[in-house]
Amino acid sequence: MNDERLRLDLTDLADEVTVVDLRDRTLRTSRRLGIQRAVATSAAALVLVAAAAGTALAIRPNGSPVPLPADTPSVTATPSPSPTRSPSNSPSAPPSGGSSAIAPTVAIGRLFYGPAEVTGAKTANLRSWRPGDNPAQLLALPDLAWKGNVSVSSDGRRVAWVDSDGSSNNLFVANADGSDRRKVRSDVDPYCVTTVWSPDGRQLLFRETKPNAAGGPGRYGVLEARSTGKGVRWWTTEPEACHALWSADGQTIALNTDAGVALYGTDGTTKRVVPGFSPDGWRSNDIASLSPDGSRIALLRKKAAGDAGDVARDLRVNVVLDTRTGKEIRLPLGGRELRQVYFQTDGSMVVRVRDGSGHAVLLVHANGSKISETAEPASLKDMQILAAAG
Repeated sequence: MNDERLRLDLTDLADEVTVVDLRDRTLRTSRRLGIQRAVATSAAALVLVAAAAGTALAIRPNGSPVPLPADTPSVTATPSPSPTRSPSNSPSAPPSGGSSAIAPTVAIGRLFYGPAEVTGAKTANLRSWRPGDNPAQLLALPDLAWKGNVSVSSDGRRVAWVDSDGSSNNLFVANADGSDRRKVRSDVDPYCVTTVWSPDGRQLLFRETKPNAAGGPGRYGVLEARSTGKGVRWWTTEPEACHALWSADGQTIALNTDAGVALYGTDGTTKRVVPGFSPDGWRSNDIASLSPDGSRIALLRKKAAGDAGDVARDLRVNVVLDTRTGKEIRLPLGGRELRQVYFQTDGSMVVRVRDGSGHAVLLVHANGSKISETAEPASLKDMQILAAAG
């Protein structure tokens, strides 16, 4: 009897249960999960509300956010950590508006060195060094070239220089290892207007003079260094200036004038004069590096009462100036003596400072904050940087 009663109760219970199509429910669940995966893949920047509770994000046709472009950073991206900073790492006065915490997105390129002083040797080898590597020996150059006029292309592959054969000053080009050495021009100024590469490494700005008349009357030309015809585009003007620098954007050439610095177009037309120089005030006979857009310049600045120097090139630097205002741009030297500065193509600066009995090389962001510092190898102590290349 108890068994019969139990059977009847179970039958009544079964009648009250609603039949569910498990196959349809499974398909719906699978389809919903598929939609969620598609949404997560195609709109990674959307925040999934209540994801921890497993709630699906409802996408409405008229209320959907506009998809972000493919190169737009996600709004949930984690900021990059700032580089570790030492006590000597802080600029004394970073430019206004610039952040002092910059992620190290740039690096020091290949630095090229030559003897810093005249040693009496007739030739000397260029050397190159990149932080993290060992110094490498490159081609040998005559003393007139490595001290006064050698120029390295922006990619570090080609070298140009002027040397004398007794009857003429000749312009040569070669690969950095010394191969493919060729004479491309005669009667070229070896002292005042030192030959300089264009940013793409295809042209050379030089100044032609009469044989053995360096510094005398002449004309400026832009030589097609890679063409077989070696054509020259001559300037219609002849600025009374020396030591050319060519900006990385290809638009500006800086030259030393009698008292200061002037900027020119690639056709020789004057763009502007850097303020702050005068015959009885600040003077500069030596410029070393120009920023990619021509807005800043690294040079050796002196008072008029002191030794103004001579026509020979000097790559020492004691100041970086804004070419539009003439104001000094302060650098994070940590109390050390500034020796040299070279702008890289991204606007960062390679800053060489005296450090104890040797030198250190700082990588400084365009906004004035220090990114890194590396001790220079002792073997480069008595050399100077001639160029910073790719």
